[in-house]
Amino acid sequence: MHYASLTQMIDAERAILAKGPIAIVMVEDDVEIATSLRHHQQMGFKATIALMPDMFDLPRDLEETIIRVNYNMSADNAMETAINTLMDPMAGQWVYFCYNAEYFFFPFCETRNVVEMLAFHNEERRDAMLAYVIDLYAEDLHKHPDAVSLDSAHMDRSGYYALARPDPENHDHPKERQLDFFGGLRWRYEEHVPAIRRKIDRIPLFRAKKGLRIRWDHTFNDEEYNTYACPWHHNITSAICSFRTAKALKSNPGSKFEIDSFKWHNSTPFEWHSRQLLDLGLMEPGQWF
Repeated sequence: MHYASLTQMIDAERAILAKGPIAIVMVEDDVEIATSLRHHQQMGFKATIALMPDMFDLPRDLEETIIRVNYNMSADNAMETAINTLMDPMAGQWVYFCYNAEYFFFPFCETRNVVEMLAFHNEERRDAMLAYVIDLYAEDLHKHPDAVSLDSAHMDRSGYYALARPDPENHDHPKERQLDFFGGLRWRYEEHVPAIRRKIDRIPLFRAKKGLRIRWDHTFNDEEYNTYACPWHHNITSAICSFRTAKALKSNPGSKFEIDSFKWHNSTPFEWHSRQLLDLGLMEPGQWF
């Protein structure tokens, strides 16, 4: 299913948009498009939507099983425009979004699918889920100059921290149950990353509703959606393991020739398993067992 625009897709696929959970993968370049789409299909989403330029090819099996929409991710405000355009048509459904070369993990995802996990999260009266974006990078940048390698992917096992999120309307008290999280390549190479782009927290999984809008910094206009947990106890959190920052640092002229290797003493091979992320404290199951 291939559509020329978001409007055309919305008009034609109203039945699909009414059956969640739905995964939206926004394609910025031609790196690991197929693996990103297949990964999220295997998670158990009812439908997968790829927003991508016409110039990129897809394998036949994906062309037949995803909804493809012609979309320019290099345009200004491309992410928030796409999500907000789809928000009202998807109202009531759980929605996930990410970019290509990013991979979603949640506790026990090897044996439980996203529908089962969201059934529990819904019982907890939660309408959104926090994720940390965990940077992945190739072990050898000479072999993989774009910093992307699934077989030799590494990650930082430490160096993550959180700060209270200021409230512009109350300078004496930060926002309740909201934190700004930092770490990974954006922290280690902060001289190459604008300060407003250094956070690694994202709300990638949320229940769409009419009037809800996402902002450029991956937060929502409903402040409860931006919280990491309910007031009573911890909730499930997730992780998005992402080559996106590594790709950017190795393609940006200002940093490309400054970095010979992303490895440091706290690098560890990425095992592509939720247990590793749980053990490192990069996500938690909350009350879910």
